[in-house]
Amino acid sequence: MSEVTPHTDGDPVSQAYRLADLHDATLTGTPSADKPRGKISESWRRSLAAGVSPEVPAAPLVYDTDRLDDARTAHPLDHHQPMLSGLLSTVADQAEHLIIITDADGHILWSEGPSAVRRQAEPVGLIEGFCWSEAAVGTNGMGTALTSGGPMYVYSAEHLARVLHQWSCAAAPIADPDSGRTLGCVDISATIDRLHPSTVALVEAAARLTEARLTLEMRDRDDQVRARYQRHLDGLGGQPGALVSQSGRIIAGTPEGWWPDRIMLPEPEGGDGASLLLPDGRIAVAESLGDAYLVRALDLLCPAPRRPLLTLRLLGTDHAHARLNGRMLPLSLRHAEILALLALHPQGLTAEQCSYHLYGDEGNPVTLRAEIHRLRAQLGPIVLAKPYRLDCDVDADFISVRRLLSAGDVVDAGRVYSGPLLPRSESPTLRSLRDELTAQLRRQLLDRGGPDALWAFVQTDSGRDDLQVVSRLIGLLPSTDPRLVSARLLHSRLLE
Repeated sequence: MSEVTPHTDGDPVSQAYRLADLHDATLTGTPSADKPRGKISESWRRSLAAGVSPEVPAAPLVYDTDRLDDARTAHPLDHHQPMLSGLLSTVADQAEHLIIITDADGHILWSEGPSAVRRQAEPVGLIEGFCWSEAAVGTNGMGTALTSGGPMYVYSAEHLARVLHQWSCAAAPIADPDSGRTLGCVDISATIDRLHPSTVALVEAAARLTEARLTLEMRDRDDQVRARYQRHLDGLGGQPGALVSQSGRIIAGTPEGWWPDRIMLPEPEGGDGASLLLPDGRIAVAESLGDAYLVRALDLLCPAPRRPLLTLRLLGTDHAHARLNGRMLPLSLRHAEILALLALHPQGLTAEQCSYHLYGDEGNPVTLRAEIHRLRAQLGPIVLAKPYRLDCDVDADFISVRRLLSAGDVVDAGRVYSGPLLPRSESPTLRSLRDELTAQLRRQLLDRGGPDALWAFVQTDSGRDDLQVVSRLIGLLPSTDPRLVSARLLHSRLLE
């Protein structure tokens, strides 16, 4: 079976027909001598799993014209857009291409190009205001680049949606050098006879240039932070300390070379006076300075914690991880589920009990024992047997939310809650707890939550599609609050 790579042999139109045959064969399960490129195949699987139909007629509209300016102004790439347009406009004008810039969710904020091409693009929503995430329209250059985190070229019938088979696009994501999060992507799109795969090198270069400019801006902010707060660092009298950005990046530290590039600030949001564990096991405290934090290590002679500390962050993510004494440990979904169950049952679980909580009536203790064996190989002796339990202190975000809700502390619960517990987990016990946490937090937020707590909930997967919560938030935000614009945009989308 041969992989179809666009433009490597034959003319583009012939390859478009070949890809169309492959597209039909793949979706109908018909045997074929060809296969799609690996990244395309993976994207098709993701898109179909998300419920995207190959017959989707167009990308969905997310921003009306009167809302688009607000979304642009609020976006970090707003003042970089003229540079990107100037860099790529010659290509777009002369070669009948569209220049597109999206946000991190695949919403097109800027689009420009010859009027004839824009007229062709309008019926499929390939213009500003429309959403091009994989979950919205399936495999495409912008959405797939944002999902994969790397540059992407999608040609003709490599698009999942048939309506896009006359188009091809090259896109590259743009990352924030401060937080490491994706800000959006830059894309060049055209009809299949107008765009060559080499265009992906151009958009990648534009993305890297933008990141370089963002880095210079970040360094200017760092200089300002050092100028304002260096006296706090100097005042530690030689004790290890650091000025840290709100994203956890080290701006300045003493002694030189002692600190890592980045640390995980304590929950919630590196709160004032909260403690954290440094990668070498030493305890430190974080103190808010406004737009940065002063983090100072405690006395070097202080003994390390007598028991290991296992930190679990399992809310709102499909990529769960743990930290053991500050050391990052990626977790498979199954291992994350087991650790969550053991954290919920500090007295321990037998193999039969743990298997039931994990798999339900279909559970097999033999399978569970094998998973525990692999987990112990990763975590070491903190996982005990007979019964299975954790021999360490545990700091788990979902347990913190549960405790805070029980105490009626909806403000702190809302700050810690970053989304549903292990969203892909099918464990009966964890599914029940996931629904319980979300329902309890939602109810308490609607009853007595303030605008900050409601805003934090709306940023999660559980809250962003909740019309009642968004409506409540709009009613509480003052007219001068900049968050009101975003809340109204979201409310308009939910009413569509």
